Amino acid sequence: MHAGLHAAVSFVATHARILERRRLDHLLNGGPADAVLAALDAYRNPDGGYGWALEPDLRSATSQPVGAMHALEVIAETGDASRLPALLDWLAAHANDDGGMAFSLPFTDQEGCAPHWTAADPASSVTMTTQLAAHAHRAGAGDHPWLRGATAWCLDTMEAITEAPHAIELMFSMLFLDAVAGETPRATALLERYTGFVRLDGPTPVAGGAEGEVLFPLDFTPHDDSPSRAYFSPAAIAADRERLAAQQQPDGGWDVSFQTFSPAAALEWRGYATVQAITVLGTH
Repeated sequence: MHAGLHAAVSFVATHARILERRRLDHLLNGGPADAVLAALDAYRNPDGGYGWALEPDLRSATSQPVGAMHALEVIAETGDASRLPALLDWLAAHANDDGGMAFSLPFTDQEGCAPHWTAADPASSVTMTTQLAAHAHRAGAGDHPWLRGATAWCLDTMEAITEAPHAIELMFSMLFLDAVAGETPRATALLERYTGFVRLDGPTPVAGGAEGEVLFPLDFTPHDDSPSRAYFSPAAIAADRERLAAQQQPDGGWDVSFQTFSPAAALEWRGYATVQAITVLGTH
């Protein structure tokens, strides 16, 4: 284990949630998937959804679409689909009639929540639906009716977009297209068009975000084997890997560039970002 990786493990052990500790143990040491899912279960509600600040800036106990997204992300990492059926059924029960998903559902326990969660529009959200569908495909949700509807809604909506979307929406749209590019030529065609909206060799500013908030090439194409990677030069990816590695802080963790909305969220996001960085950079 090289020094940077050892420092990251130490940071997660001393600063992060048990969920991130279990995720990192699974990634680095082949730790048991059921231990990761047991940590995830702490955020699960009886209705099959997930809340309880699984999304650090949405601290409500209620089941929320973004909680489902993070749960799908973890399930995909473990390769254990035992939690999928109940979660997919929850998503089906809360999807809009058009197949899309609202950015967030109404809730009243709003302490410590970011304003974008408390004031969300109930209309179907490209940002939310694309990331949900992307992780569901990676988790092996297959032909579940909710995923069929969400995938169709995403493709239809994205085909109607003619101008560059907001950077955050663009990032999640790219992740979705990578996840479904092998299943439909519609996604392959969209991937070529959407990659044209990305700065391929440097940062993409996040309009309306925190001062200095940007997204980098590896945010848009984090997986080495993803179809989108073909649109980025090896030199650009190598340079961005160096950039990401250099952003490791003296305490071993990584920071986030966006604003956080509670002391707990600030720390939890750092643990999450550290696991993400190690996942993207690899373990060697």
